Amino acid sequence: MQAEELKTHRKKLEKAINQALTESPPINAAIESIREVGYDVFLIVEATIGFNHREESSSTPKQPAVRLKLSSHDEKFLKSLKIATD
Repeated sequence: MQAEELKTHRKKLEKAINQALTESPPINAAIESIREVGYDVFLIVEATIGFNHREESSSTPKQPAVRLKLSSHDEKFLKSLKIATD
């Protein structure tokens, strides 16, 4: 894939993440409840987006699945981003 194609895909992913955050009812409700008690809110979410070219070879060993221990806060945050934790 060309560098420009990767840039286009990265921009699409950034837009999708931003849209998921701004359209999330739980996030908007939480922000609104903070505003109602007199605070201004700003949200900064940092994401590192990287690309690693995957070779299409049957001789490449498959990586084992990784299981992460997630707290209930982690799960709520990922769910608000519409990321399944199952």
